[in-house]
Amino acid sequence: MSLAKQVIHVSRQKLVDSECAETWSTCKIRLKKSQLKMKNHEELPIPVYNTLEPVYGEGSQLEEARLRFDNLKSKFLTIFGHPPQVFARSPGRVNLIGEHIDYEGYSVLPMAIRQDTIVAIRKNEDEKIIRVANVNDEKYTPCTYPADPGQELDLRNHKWGHYFICGYKGYYDYAKLKGVDVGQPIGIDVLVDGIVPTGSGLSSSSAFVCSSLIAILAAFGVNFPKKEIAQLACECERHVGTQSGGMDQAISVMAKIGFAELIDFNPLRTTDVQLPAGGTFVIVHSLAGSQKAVTAATNYNNRVVECRLASIVLGVKLGMKPEEAISRAKTLSDVEGLCLSFASSHKSSDPVFAVKEFLKEEPYTTEEIENITVEKLTSFFGSSPACLNVVEVAEHYKLHQRATHVYSEAKRVHAFQEIVSSNSSQEEMLMKLGDLMNESHHSCSVLYECSCPELEELVNICRQNGALGARLTGAGWGGCAVALVKESVVPQFILNLKKNFYQSRIDRGIITENELDLCVFASKPSSGAAIFKF
Repeated sequence: MSLAKQVIHVSRQKLVDSECAETWSTCKIRLKKSQLKMKNHEELPIPVYNTLEPVYGEGSQLEEARLRFDNLKSKFLTIFGHPPQVFARSPGRVNLIGEHIDYEGYSVLPMAIRQDTIVAIRKNEDEKIIRVANVNDEKYTPCTYPADPGQELDLRNHKWGHYFICGYKGYYDYAKLKGVDVGQPIGIDVLVDGIVPTGSGLSSSSAFVCSSLIAILAAFGVNFPKKEIAQLACECERHVGTQSGGMDQAISVMAKIGFAELIDFNPLRTTDVQLPAGGTFVIVHSLAGSQKAVTAATNYNNRVVECRLASIVLGVKLGMKPEEAISRAKTLSDVEGLCLSFASSHKSSDPVFAVKEFLKEEPYTTEEIENITVEKLTSFFGSSPACLNVVEVAEHYKLHQRATHVYSEAKRVHAFQEIVSSNSSQEEMLMKLGDLMNESHHSCSVLYECSCPELEELVNICRQNGALGARLTGAGWGGCAVALVKESVVPQFILNLKKNFYQSRIDRGIITENELDLCVFASKPSSGAAIFKF
């Protein structure tokens, strides 16, 4: 059976099974229609369109999209000598609240933005190589790779084309998982057009990986449920060395126009969140680049390791044997139950109560942690090169601060959802959401230490000029902030930012006047991934 037929068979069977389960459940407990819609949405494949309107709507956005697709087709023919076979697009995202907790198993609340990455692709059986080009060939020079899904990426020589190879390897990983023989690898020609600002914290890398994976699947005639594609895309991106938690890929694949999404993990599922009227989210670039893959060992992956160590130490302190904690406490969510049980015995319902009791505020040395775990860190991180890279360079680990951030941020996500679902007045709702965003930024900055001077300046300027709340968004260490602003004052708010933050950068030549619209813009929730066949 071909991979395409096997995937269709598996997908159909899952849909049949889910439909039977839903019918039974409806009879027994009368599930809400919204829950059924959520289930169906996750189980649907990536939509395939032959026009742009379903994704890009009408007006100037549609005209801009038409120009991009026409340019892609023309350049593809010029570069490769034949037209593309199919197109795939995936959007970037802005995380409204819930930073650095997806890889700890906690829910997050992002929305897709209109900026996206489009991949044009064609199988090329005459060539045994993968050729990856970019419409912006001055900044992104063409990359060539062997048509070998087993190739290892050189992480010390990071290239932009590596993100496409992540998707390529993912396709073959999936085939291997399903026990399907896809034959000998063949050549592929690829042209990319991405308008998600790179290094912005708006998930340009995940938009690229998702669109690449979906384009490859489409070129080989394969499509399967969005939930599975999102999970596979998350695993794909780890080939470039970042221990992604899955939020970026999930929202890029499963977003719906007009809704933010509450994303839960294990299992992956989404819940539509209708944002309050009268408020707008303005995305603002700090102009400090956030190079997540390049700085992983000291920044992003370092926090992943610190959270894992915090969960193990908490597990041991709360009664688990060291070997049990090492094998079972993979994330802080794995030991939350123990933390809550301890807190409850002291008349508290906050897992941070246990953190304050059992994790010291001073940084831990490797020796101190190994005395608790009775095992070398290198031994239980042995299967993860990315984590071993962290252990090699880390001088100490801040466990108290990281755990406190994760547990408190997880509570803010659900508080955010409860507020938008409440009967509060619009004014009260917006004020409460702004307060949560401000609290989140403080936690990211002070406890998780993933901010930077430019972000701190930008967040303060946002608040001084009318933002109800403002916080860094994305991995941090540069990139963007997101500000909640009353819709009526958005134009003036943006003008004030241009004057009070960007003008000095223009004067110093860091940015030009023409680039401002790419750095500060208001956004409504956009649509998720799509395939186009014209």
